[in-house]
Formats: sequence, structure tokens, C-alpha cells
Amino acid sequence: MKQKKERVISRLLLEAKPIWKWLVLACFLCLGVILCAVVGPKLLGTLIDDLYSYWEGSYAGDLLADILPKLGILLAVYVGYSLFSYLKMLLLNNVVSRYFTCNLRIRISEKIKRLPVSYVDQTPVGDVLSRMTDDVSTMGNYVHQIVDTLMTGFLMIVVIGVMMLLENWLLALLVLALTPASILLSSFISSKSEKHFYNMFTEGGNLNSVAEEAFTNFATTKAYNLEADMEKKHGAVNVRRQKAEATANFTSSIVRPIITLTNSLAYIAICLLGGWLLVSDHISSVGIIVTILLYAKQFSSPLEQIANGFGDLQHAKAAARRVFKLYDMAEEENADGVLPHEARGNIRFEDVDFSYDKNSPLIQGLNIDVKQGQNVAIVGPTGAGKTTIVNLLMRFYDVDKGRILIDGVDCATLSREEMRRQFGMVLQDTWLFRGTIAENVSYGKPDATREEIIAACDRAYCDHFIRTLPEGYDTVVGDDLSNLSGGQKQLLTIARAMLADRRLLILDEATSNVDTRTEVLLQKAMDNLMRERTCFVIAHRLSTIVESDLILVLDHGQIVEQGTHRELLEKRGFYYQIYTSQYAI
Repeated sequence: MKQKKERVISRLLLEAKPIWKWLVLACFLCLGVILCAVVGPKLLGTLIDDLYSYWEGSYAGDLLADILPKLGILLAVYVGYSLFSYLKMLLLNNVVSRYFTCNLRIRISEKIKRLPVSYVDQTPVGDVLSRMTDDVSTMGNYVHQIVDTLMTGFLMIVVIGVMMLLENWLLALLVLALTPASILLSSFISSKSEKHFYNMFTEGGNLNSVAEEAFTNFATTKAYNLEADMEKKHGAVNVRRQKAEATANFTSSIVRPIITLTNSLAYIAICLLGGWLLVSDHISSVGIIVTILLYAKQFSSPLEQIANGFGDLQHAKAAARRVFKLYDMAEEENADGVLPHEARGNIRFEDVDFSYDKNSPLIQGLNIDVKQGQNVAIVGPTGAGKTTIVNLLMRFYDVDKGRILIDGVDCATLSREEMRRQFGMVLQDTWLFRGTIAENVSYGKPDATREEIIAACDRAYCDHFIRTLPEGYDTVVGDDLSNLSGGQKQLLTIARAMLADRRLLILDEATSNVDTRTEVLLQKAMDNLMRERTCFVIAHRLSTIVESDLILVLDHGQIVEQGTHRELLEKRGFYYQIYTSQYAI
């Protein structure tokens, strides 16, 4: 486990490699801060010695003429301290936010694109967002802490320690003696908080998922009076996160009081021993004691920063583990083959086996032979495997056994991009993004002209209602799509598929969510869309597929019947039962 944790830190530091030049510059600014911090007390101690000598009457010279330049230098030192501190914080904040965290989020986004569709299907959206936002921000804060807190703190401890030893070694030892013990104890205690921070981030992802679910399904929740249930569910996750966060923060916050206690003991010891040394003439001036006290105060600040840094380190390690876990997930294997010619539309399944869960077989020994230009309907009860066939055709999932051929070419030898480039899709769940009507229709063909967009919409029977909208084709579709009906949205997706003009077409329950009148328009639009294309139509409404060239009847992942609508009715088998359950004959 220790080796694994150390690897997390090394990987986190490697992630900061692209900004190392900026971090080096920040280190030089840190040195400026440290030099100003150690020079200031020395100058102040000298001024106090001058004033003390003047008060005793032993000062030789013009006090005012001697002190004013020193005061000017002291003022310049503390102004320099503030300036270096400001420039360091400005640099780190800009570099970390603009480059480091931004780059991490872009890499996560690119990684998700390369992950199997199964990851997106099985992972709550809130958890992914939590890793991309909260966890990455925490990692960025740690890189900031490395330079600003840990590095500056350790350098300042060394420099101040040397200055105290040069000033008075006995008083310096009082301060330095307690330092190793406090650092080791702080490191040990803070290390125990990492697992609690990891649990906190995990529950934070769960909390985001619950919130996302609640707002996405807000209308359904209100309709069924489930507000109390959602509140209870949200409360349970919130309590678990609160407990994990409270435990982690409590464990890591113990460190600071330990440092404060150490510093308090050092102050008391300096005052007592310093006073005795001054009275017994072992120290020549009060200025030495004041200088040591100021150094001790400055010495406590980096110790507290380091103590906080140890806590932040555990925080960052927990966040980094979640992000790196996403980075390390196996990506989809993707061949780079392309079709030697434009797809004609011959599709063949040969002894295909597939299951989402290896312990629960779904499709076994599936054989389908679809010829170019055929209209193939796939019907069957829920869970029979209809949508699974679409997932296999689009290579959202790969077959466990067997082959799928397109024009005689094994799909496994083609890149997923090449495979999906051959298909147009119209799904049951319409998807439109926030943008104009024209932009949504041209989603599959971004370079389409306005004339091509209008022609596609006219063939999809949606041009008439688009022109009635306030801005026509430039009307912006809202985030909630409340300005369009379900049938209108479906017609737009059909227009999108028409404009893309792919040789193979998938229609998955495309008419299941519309009224009868709109279904007539949709059927006409789909007739135009399916002309001279190889089509796979999945439908529960069997009235929409009576003219199909071939109907495949699935049950438990197996083709139990196949034929035309008339042939299957004459058999009076499974298809006949499904059909008569919907329509009287």
C-alpha cells in the first residue's frame, strides 16, 4: 500500500511537468520572500540595540541620522516581502488554474471518449463530474501547495534555523529541538486521514449523482409525490459524506494545535532563558532576544504551513487516486481498417454470442443475413435483445464470439469510426442540443448548406412547423426542449439522418412516443428516409413494419421466427401472438 501511495505522489508530480518552468520561477520568488523574511528581524534587532544604547547613554553619534536609513531599508525589505509574496501567488494561481487543472480536465474528457460504452452506461454522471471538477481542483491546489507551502516552508526553516544559530546557538537550540518531533508527529497523524478523504470524494460523487437524478427527473418526482423519498435518499448520501469529511478534517486538523503548542513552549523557553542569560551577562543585548523571538515567530509560520501541507497532501492523494483510476481504465481496442469501397449495405451475423454480464448469457449462436437495400424489422418482447443488436452493429459493444460482416469485411478489422460512419440513426430517445434548429439538423453533416438543410427538413415533413417558429431555422432549441413537442423533435432527428445520407440506417422505436397523427407523418418521413437503404427497424408498434422485407422475431436472444408479415401471421406462432395482442384480426 505504501508503494502504491508513493506512486500516486510521483504521478501527480509528473502531471506538473509541463509547467515546470513556471514552478522554477515561483521557487525564485519564494527565495525572495525568504530572504526578506530573515533580513527583516536582523535589521529590527539592530535598531533595538541602537535605541537601547541611546537609552543607556552609551550611544556615540547622531541617533536620528543613523536610524532613518535603517528604517528605510527595513521598510523596503517588508515591501519587497509583500511584493514577492503577491507575485508568487499570482503566478501560481494563474499557472495552476490555466494550465495544470485545465489540461487535466481535457485529458479526462479525451479519456472518456476512448473508454468502452459500458463505462458510461454503468457510471453515474455525477461521479464523473465530481472527478473532473472537485478532484482535479484538489490536485491543482496540491501542486500550488508544493511550491507555496512545503518548498517555501522547508527552505524558510533551514534559513531561519541557520540565522538563529548564528545569533545565539543556545536559544536557537530551544526552538530547533522540538521541530523534528512535531514534524514527524504531524506527518504520522495526517497520513491517517487519506482513506477518509477518499471516502469523502467517493460519497461526493454519489451525492452529485443523486442531485443530478433528482433534477433530471424533477417532473416525475413531483407527479408521484416522491419528494420525501428523494429527500431521504439525498439525506442518506449527504450524511455519509458529512461523516467522512468530518472524520478526515478532524484527523488532519489535529496537526495544527500540535505545532501551536510546540511554538508556545518555544516562546516561553526563549523568554525565560533569554532573560536569565541577559541578567547573567551571557547575552550582550536585548536585541538578540528580540531577534530570536521574531525568528521563532517566523519559524512557527512555515511549521504550520507544513502541517497544513501534510493534511492537504492526504487530500490530494485521495483525489489523485480517483482521477488516476479513471486514467488507468482499459480503453477500447480499436483497429484502423477502412472499407475498400463505399458501403453497399450487406450485413451478416455469423454465430454471434454476446452478453452484458458473463454470468447471464443473452445472445447465443445468432445468424442473420441481410441483403443490400432490405428493410429488416426486429420485434420481440422487452429484454429479447433487439437494442443489443443495434449496440453490436454500432460497435458500442463487441461480440464475445462469432463475426459481424459488412459487405464481406469483418467489422472487428474496421475502426469504430469507420463502422459508425456507415450508419444513420433515429432513436426512441430524441437528442437535441442547445443550439438552432439548423445546427441540430446539420449535426451529422456540419458543412451542409442552408438549402440542403431545408431540403432534408422538407422530406422529413418538418419544414412547415419550423417556419412557424419565431426565428424559423434560427430558432434556438432550449435546454429543456420545452419549445418543441415530442413528435417535432422526432421529425428533426429524421431530418438529421436524411441530411447525413448514410447507406445503412437504424430506427429504434422511432414512433413509440408520438400520437397517431404524427405517426403518419413520421411513417411518411421514414419511408423517404429508408428508400434505397439497408434498414434495421426496431418497433413495438407492429403496424409500422407490416411492409418490411424481412421480420426477425427475437426471444431471449434467439431468432425464433423470420419471414414477411403475411408469412408470420399464417404460421400462427410467436409473432402472431404478439400481433393479435395489439390488434384484433
